[in-house]
Amino acid sequence: MATSKAIKRRILRVTETVRRTTDSLAAEEPLEIRLDGVPLTVTMRTPGDDFDLAAGFLVSEGAVTRSADVATIRYCAGAVAGTNTYNVLDVRLPPGIPRPEPRNFSTTSSCGVCGKASLEAVQTVARWSLKADDTSLSRETITTLPDRLRSAQRVFDRTGGLHAAGLFTAGGDPLCVREDVGRHNAVDKILGWALRNDRLPLRATILMVSGRASFELVQKAVVAGIPALAAVSAPSSLAADLAAEQGMTLIGFLRGESMNVYTGEHRLNVTPSTGLGSAGARFAG
Repeated sequence: MATSKAIKRRILRVTETVRRTTDSLAAEEPLEIRLDGVPLTVTMRTPGDDFDLAAGFLVSEGAVTRSADVATIRYCAGAVAGTNTYNVLDVRLPPGIPRPEPRNFSTTSSCGVCGKASLEAVQTVARWSLKADDTSLSRETITTLPDRLRSAQRVFDRTGGLHAAGLFTAGGDPLCVREDVGRHNAVDKILGWALRNDRLPLRATILMVSGRASFELVQKAVVAGIPALAAVSAPSSLAADLAAEQGMTLIGFLRGESMNVYTGEHRLNVTPSTGLGSAGARFAG
């Protein structure tokens, strides 16, 4: 598949002068995911890594945990007979794998869980306990992750319009980086990569995301067995509740040398300073 992730468009640029030029926009197209030929969901996404996206979606739904749980993934013809827009995928599961219920709505590029946002729903699909993951994370490593993620965003450099998610080892080495107009799609693409390479659960890793840490991103990390999630912006209250319940380390406002550790501070070797009205948590050593 040779689909560009950036689309050129003629624009009128108004600064000190007025001139016509071109700009690059992040591509956004619908992707219909079918399961054994039956429509399962439609999501808006940036074309590319679509097989990973479909596989990761099934991981997030709690339907699959190993590469052997997916028989085949293939593109199929779209709505126009005789054409292939590469916007329809069919996933075949082997016999004996329970099928998730089809969704009766389309998801947007900004919405992942869409109605399943409850702590109980996550509990039913989480296969691995994060509380048993005693990964140790250093401040020096964590503070390098935003720059490492940013340096891997090739399409963002051209468009400025994509979210990114990066999976790193506890030592900060990149394992997988994906971009998409939807932050939840970028994470699903990472989970699909992990599934297809038989790397689930993702023990001793940290997921770094652009933007905020929403409930659906924490949910996806929990289902994949990722013990730590860091974001450059704030988490939601429900995201923090879920992270605390599941034993995840949740970090927000990771910028420069500063960060807020909302849950799971035991993995970062921090000691609280005296008094809640002072500086809060302090890194030991």
